[in-house]
Amino acid sequence: MDLFSIPIDPTVNLLPHDGEVNYYGKIFTAGDANRYLKSLLETIEWKNDQAIIYGKLIVTKRMVAWYGDQPFEYTYSNTTKRALPWTPELQQLKARIEEICGEHFNSCLLNLYHTGIEGMAWHSDGEKDLQKNGAIGSLSFGAERNFAFKHKQTNEKVSLILENGSLLVMKGITQSHWLHRLPPTTKISHSRVNLTFRTIAAKE
Repeated sequence: MDLFSIPIDPTVNLLPHDGEVNYYGKIFTAGDANRYLKSLLETIEWKNDQAIIYGKLIVTKRMVAWYGDQPFEYTYSNTTKRALPWTPELQQLKARIEEICGEHFNSCLLNLYHTGIEGMAWHSDGEKDLQKNGAIGSLSFGAERNFAFKHKQTNEKVSLILENGSLLVMKGITQSHWLHRLPPTTKISHSRVNLTFRTIAAKE
């Protein structure tokens, strides 16, 4: 199901079952969104992402950064990252989306896609470090990209365009039942920065 032309209503669940996804649309003006994009490109400590697949270290063109309330460790794709302290700008953005969606976050994984050729394969954010069934707030700046969901059992698909300055929130049992991806495309030649605000679970 494509949601490209459906009017934006953040109270509507975009998933038919087994999870909850709300799209708030653009929460920043185009001018503010473009200013944030420029600043994040210049000030974030970007590094190429790494993954260990079948014992082999893979370095991606996509770049990432990890920030949080504490030097949290976050492990995915068999690699571990330690969170950097928040920048004032990231704290501003966190406060803004917390006010809008009513959730609380203690960390943020940022992704930099230089062009549309860089994307993300099907996956779910269910790593053991994350709070189980916790919300994930996804904030997008820059190039508008298609974003897709696929149910793990039925293969049902839902997709939408994430706009410049927009907010998407995934919560509840979404990660247990749905995969999501950012499909690559040759039609986009400029950058996108995606901030995924998350909650790292307290250690027992």
